[in-house]
Amino acid sequence: MVDAFHINVSTRRARLWTFPAKLSFLKNFAGYSQLIERRSLRMLLKVGFLGLGRMGKLHFLNALRMKDLEILAVADKKRVNHELAKKYHVKVYDDYRKLIDSEDLDAVIISLPNFLKKESIFCASERGLDIFVDKPLARNFNEADEIVRKVRTENVKLMVGVNYRYFDSVQKIKNVLNEGRIGDVVIASSELIMDGPFSHTIVPQPVSEWWFDKEKSGGGAILDLGYHLIDIFTWMFGDMEIFFSTLGYRYGLPIEDSATAVLKSIETGVTCILNVGWFSKMVFPNFNFRINLHGTVGYVSTDQFAPKNLFFHATKEGTLNLFRKIIGKQLRYLSYTYYYASFFDILYRFFEAIRKNEQPAPLEEQLAVVKIIESIYRQNGVLK
Repeated sequence: MVDAFHINVSTRRARLWTFPAKLSFLKNFAGYSQLIERRSLRMLLKVGFLGLGRMGKLHFLNALRMKDLEILAVADKKRVNHELAKKYHVKVYDDYRKLIDSEDLDAVIISLPNFLKKESIFCASERGLDIFVDKPLARNFNEADEIVRKVRTENVKLMVGVNYRYFDSVQKIKNVLNEGRIGDVVIASSELIMDGPFSHTIVPQPVSEWWFDKEKSGGGAILDLGYHLIDIFTWMFGDMEIFFSTLGYRYGLPIEDSATAVLKSIETGVTCILNVGWFSKMVFPNFNFRINLHGTVGYVSTDQFAPKNLFFHATKEGTLNLFRKIIGKQLRYLSYTYYYASFFDILYRFFEAIRKNEQPAPLEEQLAVVKIIESIYRQNGVLK
């Protein structure tokens, strides 16, 4: 027996299913279909890692925490570096060429020594793979120019790992600059002093010999650390020209272990001073890095935004990540380190650029950085 209530409800539902309702349903269904299509287009990016040393391991662990990403394989000549990949059941190769030839990839992360950058980028680009490469882009300008021409010819994306741009403190002073809150910048200064490739003072590790071979490395502290500072100044103030520079050889190595340079912005006239060095035995979380911008109505420094106490910051961020996990929000990986979070950020930006079919960042900026560094070496008689 069907009661009156069910008849009335059925009749009411039938009346509601009018043409406008049907049209609305179809529109909503189309929208839902488009959403499903967009999600299906966000396919798993298949990634390979070329080099699993210190930087390669960091990128590998960051990539493991990213959604819509599958690490198919890693390549490294050192068997000891295979252990991390095997722990996560990732295939390993001794030769990066075999990896590229054997695996069906979308992109590669290159963390190889400087003298292997060009040939590995050429190899990957010829197979249509998008590329993330640790800085420096190359050992010299001619090599960098060849790389940029090659990736453009092969129509693949290339991003250089200039993660210092993405420090929270650097992003904040860039916003202050863009908003004009300190007026016109007249002088910008910067420091980045650390231990470079030398053995860690707590956990000693052998240093690869290529670091100290001028032909293989391309240079020392100015190429390694100065690259970051020049990149930031170029990003903020446009193309630079070298005004003064000096290189230091405290340890008597074939390559410089410290450098000071004064640059001049061609576009804005800002004088940019940078000091870099490998001579300090400081251990993280002590970190001797800063950018200072001196303007006509004020100044701003990364020191104003960076945590005063990284131990307290780590405790705070660890607690916040615990709450994020509990309520189902995205964790901020490495945020407890403050500075190392930028490595996750820049790699994430690279993969998002692939999905959006966009060039991650202007390669002209990287060419400009390498050109300035080469000019510093020429000014000091390192290059003829």
